[in-house]
Amino acid sequence: MSEPRIEPPIEPLSEAERADALDGLPDWDYEDGRDAIRRSIVFTDFAAAFGFMARVALIAEKADHHPEWTNVWNRVEILLTTHDAGGLSHRDIELATAIDGILGD
Repeated sequence: MSEPRIEPPIEPLSEAERADALDGLPDWDYEDGRDAIRRSIVFTDFAAAFGFMARVALIAEKADHHPEWTNVWNRVEILLTTHDAGGLSHRDIELATAIDGILGD
């Protein structure tokens, strides 16, 4: 029987790391009160919005890092923060980058 794998704690980004990361994510807004990033996306219809969410869900599940999000008809609101780190972490930046990739940004 193998030893359980213990992951190191996830650390929040420093101010410099956050600034560098956000430079590469121009469609995301920083939400200071939550140390999070937010993006709003409008699609042509509900099916397009839901299809996008399904694609993101597969990536998020594989990464074991899940967004806070809402969907109303053709609009998807996404907020990313790492609760275990108490704020924005590299996991949020990686997921935001993957989301931008799905959107073709």
